Amino acid sequence: MTGFIGFAGFSDSGKTTLISRLVGYYHEQGIRAGVIKHDAHGHYKEAVGSDSSLYIEAGAAATVVVSPESYVVFRRESKSLKQMVDALQSNKLDLILVEGFKKERHDQIALFRYSEQADIIHHLPKPPVAVVAPKELKEHISGNIPFFDPEDIASIAEFILVHIKNSDC
Repeated sequence: MTGFIGFAGFSDSGKTTLISRLVGYYHEQGIRAGVIKHDAHGHYKEAVGSDSSLYIEAGAAATVVVSPESYVVFRRESKSLKQMVDALQSNKLDLILVEGFKKERHDQIALFRYSEQADIIHHLPKPPVAVVAPKELKEHISGNIPFFDPEDIASIAEFILVHIKNSDC
Protein backbone atom coordinates (compact mmCIF):
# COMPACT_ATOMS: atom_id res chain seq x y z
CA MET A 1 0.00 0.00 0.00
CA THR A 2 1.30 3.45 -0.93
CA GLY A 3 1.79 5.69 2.09
CA PHE A 4 0.57 9.26 2.13
CA ILE A 5 0.96 12.41 4.19
CA GLY A 6 -0.90 15.71 4.17
CA PHE A 7 0.18 19.34 4.17
CA ALA A 8 -2.12 21.76 5.96
CA GLY A 9 -1.95 25.52 6.10
CA PHE A 10 -3.97 28.62 5.45
CA SER A 11 -3.91 30.31 2.06
CA ASP A 12 -0.43 31.60 1.09
CA SER A 13 1.32 29.41 3.65
CA GLY A 14 3.59 27.76 1.06
CA LYS A 15 1.89 24.38 0.60
CA THR A 16 2.04 24.26 -3.20
CA THR A 17 5.60 25.58 -3.30
CA LEU A 18 6.81 23.04 -0.74
CA ILE A 19 5.03 20.10 -2.36
CA SER A 20 6.38 21.08 -5.80
CA ARG A 21 9.90 21.19 -4.42
CA LEU A 22 9.44 17.85 -2.66
CA VAL A 23 8.13 16.23 -5.86
CA GLY A 24 11.20 17.52 -7.71
CA TYR A 25 13.52 16.23 -4.98
CA TYR A 26 11.88 12.82 -4.95
CA HIS A 27 11.97 12.66 -8.75
CA GLU A 28 15.73 13.28 -8.70
CA GLN A 29 16.07 10.42 -6.20
CA GLY A 30 14.05 8.04 -8.40
CA ILE A 31 11.09 8.09 -6.01
CA ARG A 32 7.63 8.24 -7.64
CA ALA A 33 5.46 10.77 -5.79
CA GLY A 34 1.82 11.47 -6.55
CA VAL A 35 -0.11 14.55 -5.43
CA ILE A 36 -3.75 15.04 -4.45
CA LYS A 37 -4.86 18.66 -4.10
CA HIS A 38 -8.04 19.67 -2.31
CA ASP A 39 -9.99 22.39 -4.11
CA ALA A 40 -12.27 23.23 -1.19
CA HIS A 41 -13.88 26.20 -2.93
CA GLY A 42 -14.24 24.73 -6.42
CA HIS A 43 -11.95 27.33 -8.01
CA TYR A 44 -9.96 24.96 -10.24
CA LYS A 45 -10.47 25.61 -13.93
CA GLU A 46 -8.90 24.16 -17.05
CA ALA A 47 -6.99 26.68 -19.18
CA VAL A 48 -9.44 29.33 -20.40
CA GLY A 49 -10.55 28.73 -23.96
CA SER A 50 -9.06 25.23 -24.19
CA ASP A 51 -11.21 22.52 -25.71
CA SER A 52 -11.43 20.71 -22.38
CA SER A 53 -12.59 23.86 -20.56
CA LEU A 54 -15.33 24.36 -23.17
CA TYR A 55 -16.58 20.79 -22.63
CA ILE A 56 -16.50 21.21 -18.86
CA GLU A 57 -18.26 24.58 -18.98
CA ALA A 58 -20.89 23.07 -21.28
CA GLY A 59 -21.68 20.56 -18.53
CA ALA A 60 -19.94 17.38 -19.65
CA ALA A 61 -20.23 14.69 -16.99
CA ALA A 62 -16.68 13.58 -17.86
CA THR A 63 -13.89 14.98 -20.00
CA VAL A 64 -10.67 13.12 -20.82
CA VAL A 65 -7.67 14.66 -22.54
CA VAL A 66 -5.16 12.10 -23.86
CA SER A 67 -1.66 13.04 -25.03
CA PRO A 68 1.30 10.83 -26.01
CA GLU A 69 2.72 10.79 -22.46
CA SER A 70 -0.24 11.42 -20.16
CA TYR A 71 -3.95 11.88 -19.70
CA VAL A 72 -6.18 14.13 -17.60
CA VAL A 73 -9.66 13.17 -16.44
CA PHE A 74 -12.30 15.62 -15.24
CA ARG A 75 -15.44 13.99 -13.78
CA ARG A 76 -18.42 15.62 -12.16
CA GLU A 77 -18.68 13.48 -9.07
CA SER A 78 -17.68 13.82 -5.45
CA LYS A 79 -14.86 11.66 -4.08
CA SER A 80 -13.46 11.44 -0.57
CA LEU A 81 -9.76 11.67 0.18
CA LYS A 82 -9.72 7.94 0.95
CA GLN A 83 -11.30 7.14 -2.42
CA MET A 84 -8.71 9.24 -4.24
CA VAL A 85 -5.80 7.66 -2.32
CA ASP A 86 -7.23 4.22 -3.14
CA ALA A 87 -7.53 5.21 -6.82
CA LEU A 88 -3.85 6.19 -6.95
CA GLN A 89 -2.72 2.94 -5.28
CA SER A 90 -2.63 1.14 -8.63
CA ASN A 91 -0.21 3.70 -10.15
CA LYS A 92 2.88 2.14 -8.53
CA LEU A 93 3.69 5.28 -6.57
CA ASP A 94 6.16 5.32 -3.70
CA LEU A 95 4.20 7.95 -1.79
CA ILE A 96 1.32 10.40 -2.12
CA LEU A 97 1.50 14.03 -0.96
CA VAL A 98 -1.88 15.54 -0.07
CA GLU A 99 -2.42 19.30 -0.18
CA GLY A 100 -5.30 20.55 1.92
CA PHE A 101 -8.03 18.38 3.45
CA LYS A 102 -7.07 19.96 6.79
CA LYS A 103 -10.26 18.72 8.47
CA GLU A 104 -9.44 15.07 7.75
CA ARG A 105 -7.74 12.89 10.36
CA HIS A 106 -4.74 11.68 8.32
CA ASP A 107 -1.19 12.55 9.38
CA GLN A 108 -0.40 16.13 8.38
CA ILE A 109 2.52 18.53 8.32
CA ALA A 110 1.45 22.07 9.29
CA LEU A 111 2.86 25.00 7.32
CA PHE A 112 2.94 28.71 7.98
CA ARG A 113 4.96 31.68 6.74
CA TYR A 114 3.78 34.32 9.21
CA SER A 115 2.99 34.28 12.92
CA GLU A 116 -0.66 35.05 12.08
CA GLN A 117 -0.86 31.69 10.29
CA ALA A 118 0.61 29.65 13.17
CA ASP A 119 -2.89 29.03 14.51
CA ILE A 120 -3.27 26.30 11.83
CA ILE A 121 -1.93 23.88 14.44
CA HIS A 122 -5.08 24.37 16.52
CA HIS A 123 -7.42 23.97 13.53
CA LEU A 124 -6.30 20.42 12.75
CA PRO A 125 -8.32 17.49 14.16
CA LYS A 126 -5.13 16.02 15.67
CA PRO A 127 -1.64 17.43 16.27
CA PRO A 128 0.56 17.70 13.18
CA VAL A 129 3.40 15.20 12.80
CA ALA A 130 5.75 18.08 11.94
CA VAL A 131 5.79 21.82 11.28
CA VAL A 132 7.42 23.69 8.39
CA ALA A 133 7.94 27.42 8.99
CA PRO A 134 10.73 29.99 8.97
CA LYS A 135 13.22 29.49 11.84
CA GLU A 136 12.25 32.74 13.52
CA LEU A 137 8.71 31.39 14.04
CA LYS A 138 9.75 28.25 15.94
CA GLU A 139 8.58 29.92 19.15
CA HIS A 140 4.99 29.23 18.07
CA ILE A 141 5.55 25.48 18.42
CA SER A 142 5.21 23.72 21.75
CA GLY A 143 6.13 20.17 22.67
CA ASN A 144 8.30 17.79 20.69
CA ILE A 145 6.85 18.35 17.23
CA PRO A 146 9.63 18.11 14.63
CA PHE A 147 10.31 21.53 13.11
CA PHE A 148 11.77 22.22 9.65
CA ASP A 149 12.80 25.34 7.79
CA PRO A 150 11.01 25.45 4.40
CA GLU A 151 14.38 25.66 2.61
CA ASP A 152 15.56 22.33 4.07
CA ILE A 153 13.90 20.18 1.41
CA ALA A 154 16.21 17.18 1.88
CA SER A 155 15.48 16.92 5.62
CA ILE A 156 11.73 17.33 5.10
CA ALA A 157 11.76 14.70 2.34
CA GLU A 158 13.70 12.21 4.47
CA PHE A 159 11.43 12.85 7.48
CA ILE A 160 8.39 12.06 5.32
CA LEU A 161 9.88 8.81 4.02
CA VAL A 162 10.79 7.63 7.52
CA HIS A 163 7.41 8.70 8.91
CA ILE A 164 5.47 6.87 6.21
CA LYS A 165 7.63 3.75 6.64
CA ASN A 166 7.09 3.73 10.42
CA SER A 167 3.36 4.51 10.46
CA ASP A 168 0.22 3.06 8.99
CA CYS A 169 -0.54 5.99 6.68
